[in-house]
Amino acid sequence: MASARKLRVAFIHPDLGIGGAERLIVDAALGIQALGHSVDVYTSYHDPNHCFDETRDGRLKVHHIVSPFPRSWNGMFHILFAHARQLHLTQHLLRSNKQYDVFFVDQLSTCIPFLRTLARTRVVFYCHFPDKLLAHGTTFVEGQVNKTRVGLLKAIYRFPMDWIEDTTTTQADIILANSKFSASVSKANFPSLRYTPHVVYPGINIDAYLAPVNLSDPDVIQVTSPRPTLLSLNRFEMKKNAALAIDAFALLRSKSHESKTSETRLIIAGGYDPRVGDNIATLESLIARANSNSLTYDVITPSHSRVSVSSFTGTTSTDPDVLFLLNFTTTQRSALLQAPSTIALLYTPTNEHFGIGPVEGMICGLPVLACNSGGPTESVVDQPEEQRTGWSRQPDPVIWAEALREICTTSEEDRKALAGRARNRAQTLFAMDSMAKALEKILEEVVAKGPVPRPALPLALAFVLAVVFGLVAWVLSSL
Repeated sequence: MASARKLRVAFIHPDLGIGGAERLIVDAALGIQALGHSVDVYTSYHDPNHCFDETRDGRLKVHHIVSPFPRSWNGMFHILFAHARQLHLTQHLLRSNKQYDVFFVDQLSTCIPFLRTLARTRVVFYCHFPDKLLAHGTTFVEGQVNKTRVGLLKAIYRFPMDWIEDTTTTQADIILANSKFSASVSKANFPSLRYTPHVVYPGINIDAYLAPVNLSDPDVIQVTSPRPTLLSLNRFEMKKNAALAIDAFALLRSKSHESKTSETRLIIAGGYDPRVGDNIATLESLIARANSNSLTYDVITPSHSRVSVSSFTGTTSTDPDVLFLLNFTTTQRSALLQAPSTIALLYTPTNEHFGIGPVEGMICGLPVLACNSGGPTESVVDQPEEQRTGWSRQPDPVIWAEALREICTTSEEDRKALAGRARNRAQTLFAMDSMAKALEKILEEVVAKGPVPRPALPLALAFVLAVVFGLVAWVLSSL
């Protein structure tokens, strides 16, 4: 049952591009809006040519507040400028005098104490993963957190950044996490956090994935083929480890003479931003990987895309072994996930916080091959075999190639049974309305606490502002 009281909710997200975190915030906002509440989305970056359709076509009211601060300086100080950009967004929001019942903050926590103290409004924070672990190159071995040693200068730089993250995150009225994995890691690594965050799994708009596809659409024709297809959906980032998919695919092709595997192709599709050096380097390295494995390839974009691929010269094949699809459209995604020729979805990141990709595959009845760590261990069921919705394996190309061979040679009867289990699990646990109702209940509980008391702005939080803008001013003065 929908809430009797209609809430005014402001969602705050740093960059509304194309990725799992952005998909989550868009679906959360749409879900809350569908329950009758008023929703506004605030962001420091939104490119109509590099975003999800719902943020462009009017289904969501998006406020793009252009920041005077860059994303980085010579590829450095990313988190410092992220703090500055969100504080700029926050001051715009506070000066607008728009009244909200609750703020829903996603990914970056810098604004939380200022929204609570100055707007006297409750805040819910959706925590994906501690930035300080990502910045320190953290690895996980048998469940244990191992931080990579960093140099003295980076340690000095990261100390205030990590302190700011810890201090501001724990100022939220309630903290949510996208998986049990993320919740446990956050609890263990935020000294000020006294409780384990509540888990609300991301939800997806099932109807959007199952909507009929216009097969005559030029963008759909661009990506379809009768060849058996393995599909990988992820941003072009090194940490997503799409190289694992290429290496495993190459081994599968080289060691098998069965028609269903020897004719198989691989599509690696995801968000690509030419502003981001990591995206460029990742695509270049994946192309080099394809070449080193003697795989033909091509790089394409949808018809509306402004991203140039002229610098990435494909091979001469008209139907290449590997197709790199940059900034796919919603229609292209649905076409690939629904296509009878698509035989599996490959999800390559290790220790992913949640990972929406496996759920996207499951809702369309695709077998999923994912790494046996992080959030995907909560979405994909491998054992017992009679309950299987996918394969969960160590991120080793040899092991993955064997799993792919097993997937490719699974009987039609077993595939249909697996598809039914996968769809049922996705609909039960990860539907958008399930997420929306869980979030609505939390928002109502937070709002019921009433306005935040009006204390003087704590000295420690004033220090946050001074540190961030002081460092930004120092960096900019060096330009």
